[in-house]
Amino acid sequence: MTTPTQDAAASTEADQLKSHQVELTEAASSKVAALLEQEGRQDLRLRVAVQPGGCSGLIYQLYFDERTLDGDAVRGFGGVEVIVDKMSVPYLDGATIDFEDSISKQGFTIDNPNAGGSCACGDSFH
Repeated sequence: MTTPTQDAAASTEADQLKSHQVELTEAASSKVAALLEQEGRQDLRLRVAVQPGGCSGLIYQLYFDERTLDGDAVRGFGGVEVIVDKMSVPYLDGATIDFEDSISKQGFTIDNPNAGGSCACGDSFH
């Protein structure tokens, strides 16, 4: 028989281990791994979030984070962990993060089937 404290601890641990449906391409995973290596820290993960802002109402945020928050969804890609907060999970379900490195463009891109449209700047969506 478990105690309420043990049940709460197990529940918190399970909440942190929820998975999400965001995909990270091999190119994006390799770039993130290279950036993490440059940082020289083993405790960082890629956090993907959706925040209010931009001309279309919502913007993507990609950054390294050492924290895990209650309700975070975590998924690994070849040694790279991607974390999505519980509020962003529905907005990012099925999204694919890629990295493009060509003569005309360099950077991360997000193909999101949940976005109804985006603005001309390409930084926000609705």
